[in-house]
Amino acid sequence: MDQVVTPPLSRRYAGLLFALVILSWGLNWTATKIIVHQVTPLWTTAIRCAIASGALFVILVARGQLIIPKRGDLPVVLAIAMLHMVAFSTLVALGLKFVPVGRSIVLGYTTPLWVMPGAWLFLREKPSPRQLAGIALGLVGLALLFNPWALDWRDAHALFGNGVILLAAFFWAANILYVRAHRWVSTPFQLVFWQTSLASCVLSMLAFCMDGAPQIAWSPQLAGAFLFAGLCGTALAYWAMAMVNRSLPAVTTSLGLLATPVVGIASSVLGLGESIGTSLAIAMVLILGGIALGTPLPRRIDLGHADLSTRRRA
Repeated sequence: MDQVVTPPLSRRYAGLLFALVILSWGLNWTATKIIVHQVTPLWTTAIRCAIASGALFVILVARGQLIIPKRGDLPVVLAIAMLHMVAFSTLVALGLKFVPVGRSIVLGYTTPLWVMPGAWLFLREKPSPRQLAGIALGLVGLALLFNPWALDWRDAHALFGNGVILLAAFFWAANILYVRAHRWVSTPFQLVFWQTSLASCVLSMLAFCMDGAPQIAWSPQLAGAFLFAGLCGTALAYWAMAMVNRSLPAVTTSLGLLATPVVGIASSVLGLGESIGTSLAIAMVLILGGIALGTPLPRRIDLGHADLSTRRRA
C-alpha cells in the first residue's frame, strides 16, 4: 500500500511539538481526575475516545491519510483499542477516583519496568546488565510506594485504587509488547482513528450495560476537561507524537517522555492542591531513574537526525 511520506520537521519545531505532547499527556491525568469525580470511569473513557475520534477524522481527512485498515493491521487495531484505550484508560480512570494524581501517574509509569521482562519472556530479547539494574532500581521505588508509611493498608478504597492502576500498567505493557512484534502495513497514526472509534463503541456498550445512560451535570469545568482530554490529551498528542517520532532520535523521545509524570504531578499540586510526600518523591526518582537506566542507547547518535534503522526498531 502506498503511504503518504511526511518529511522530517526541523529540530526546533519537533522539539516544540514534543514539549506539547509532554504537557498534554501530563495535564491529561489532572483532567481525568476532574472528570471521574462527576462521571463514571466507563463513560469518562467512552466520551473522551469519541471526542478524539472526531478530531482524528478531521486531521486525517485534511492530510489525505484517512484509510481503511488492511487485513494485516486489524489485529493491532484490536489490540491497541482493547489493551490500551479500553483496559488501561478505564482502569486508570477508576483508580483516579480513589488515588491522588501524583501517586497514580507514578504507578502508571511503571509500565516500562514490566515491558523489559515481558520482552525477555515473549520476544526473546535478553535484557542487558544495564536493563536488569534499571528494573531492580524501579522495583525498589515501587516497593517504597507501598510501605506502611506511604500507604494505609487498612483503607480498602486506597488499596483497590492502587491495585487497578498497577493492573492498568500491566495492560499497557502487554500492548507495547504486541505493538513491537506487529508487522505494520499502514502507519501507526493512520490507524489511531480506528482504534479510538472501536474503543468508544466498546466502552459505550459496556457503560450502557453497567452504568445505564449517562447522567451528567455539565459545567464549564467538566466540558473543558473533556475537551482537553479528547482533543489535546489524545487526538492532537497522537498526531504530534507521530510527527516527532519521524524527526527526533528514538532515545531522545524515550527519555524525554519521562518528563510527563513530572508535569502531571506539578499540575495536580497547582490545580488540585495535592501534596507531594517524601516517599512519593523518592519513589518517582527511583522508578524514572530505573526506566532511564534501562532505556537502550543506540550505537551511534546523530545529533542532527536519528538513524532511520534505529527509529524503525523503536
